[in-house]
Amino acid sequence: PLVRLHDILQNAMGWDNSHMHQFFTTAGRERTYYGGPELGGMGIEILNEDTHTVADIAPAAKRKFTYEYDFGDSWYHEIVVEKILPPDPNFKHPVCLAGANASPPEDCGGIGGYCRLLVIMADPKHPEHESVTEWIGGEFNAENFHLEGVNRVLKRLKA
Repeated sequence: PLVRLHDILQNAMGWDNSHMHQFFTTAGRERTYYGGPELGGMGIEILNEDTHTVADIAPAAKRKFTYEYDFGDSWYHEIVVEKILPPDPNFKHPVCLAGANASPPEDCGGIGGYCRLLVIMADPKHPEHESVTEWIGGEFNAENFHLEGVNRVLKRLKA
């Protein structure tokens, strides 16, 4: 189910699932939303992410859909189905094949806040450098991507 993909994305990004999220597809002017019960009452139909799968919303290679996380920071992730493989009974857990750059820290304020964080972190004399460094738990290098680390986290998830 899509909720499983949400868990995988949260783990891969190093986030802690403390905000709402949704998936959506767009066809012309029509948009279809998928999410959890917490999204009910928002004035639009939300299909249940527990009962819909990637195959439901992107049934063929090269199809796209969007994952949005944290409606305040509004992190949008375009997901493209590159290839559809037959089921593999030996598949034990999700695997990241490649990546680039570090994930933005949770609650950093969206794209604008992340850019500001990068400016602060690049200048040890910035008045907020010490507090921001403490807030994110130490030095932060936006160019770092640790494939092995992501896969170590994903290995804890069961297929």
